[in-house]
Amino acid sequence: MKTYAYTHNPIPFDFKQTIERFFVEEIPLYPFSKKGNYLILKIKKTDMSTWKLISVLCKATGLKEQEIGYAGLKDKNATTIQYISLPKEYEKELKKNLTTEKIEILEKTYNKTPLKIGHLKGNRFSVVLHRVNEKNAALFNAAAQKMQIFGIPNYFGYQRFGEDGKSYLQGKEIAHSGKKLKGSKEKLLVSAYQSYLFNEWLHSRIKLSSILSKEDAKSAAKILKYPLELVKELQKQPQFFKLFLGDIVMEYPYGKSAFVKEMLQSAHAFKEGKISPTGLLCGTNTPKAKSDAYYLEEPYDDTEMGSLKGDRRYAWIWPKEIKTSYEKETQKFIVNFYLPRGSYATAFLEEIGKFSLKEAPKIK
Repeated sequence: MKTYAYTHNPIPFDFKQTIERFFVEEIPLYPFSKKGNYLILKIKKTDMSTWKLISVLCKATGLKEQEIGYAGLKDKNATTIQYISLPKEYEKELKKNLTTEKIEILEKTYNKTPLKIGHLKGNRFSVVLHRVNEKNAALFNAAAQKMQIFGIPNYFGYQRFGEDGKSYLQGKEIAHSGKKLKGSKEKLLVSAYQSYLFNEWLHSRIKLSSILSKEDAKSAAKILKYPLELVKELQKQPQFFKLFLGDIVMEYPYGKSAFVKEMLQSAHAFKEGKISPTGLLCGTNTPKAKSDAYYLEEPYDDTEMGSLKGDRRYAWIWPKEIKTSYEKETQKFIVNFYLPRGSYATAFLEEIGKFSLKEAPKIK
């Protein structure tokens, strides 16, 4: 069960992730050089995952999967625009053999280097919601604008965990087997397990922060079993998500990382959006939190995760460019917004709606 950071009442809406109602556009990390040995394609696709797109491009060109570069994975059940790179000598083969109507090449350019995972600033989303009454349309917009100022938890979305929501269990089994990972499917399953552990850690920190925000110092100390003086220091922090000594924070939206040594000083930089705390994606070669933060992170660090490289992930992000439109007659509500790379539109919508989009209740 996810813990939400905001305290407003649930806001009902009808959500379906389909090609007609869910739109994503990738924003490149940097301008392309317009010359070089790699062809860069800006591709619009419908009803097709990134893996399927790569498979289709491989078939059209004769290239191997690893020779086609991409910056991020996009869902099947959406209309998406993303960038793909391939060696430019295969341009003629692509033009001759690419025939599917599900793929439209919007632009072509060149670059000196291929695209790699993470080579994007973020994504622009446009999501069409239905059955939103006039009152809830206003409440949705107010909540979204508030989140643009104060930020949201950076949960992994339900899509990360497969159709049944339990792909992480397979990933755990593979990770604990000790064998070398075979192919992209096994890597995806193990990374789903990484994501599950991150979400569980984030859930615990949001719950902890909620107690510190809602309760007086004595009550919070009793509930959390923390020393009263520590609770008082934590409650001095102006932002919702409380930082602890030893937390690893990073400059936002990208930059250098550092350990929290002065909680209040770091908290003010966090509130201003200059830095954000990070959570562990457990695996090899990744820094761990220290001091008090280490004890909060340690239960979600699987030290048997030697098969995949670890990382740090922002725990808190700020949605931007939020614009909404509403049709009273049809009760159709459209929300446009931008999120940094690796963040999930569905996690943002769930924070507003206060319900799981995968198990959305029927609106009466």
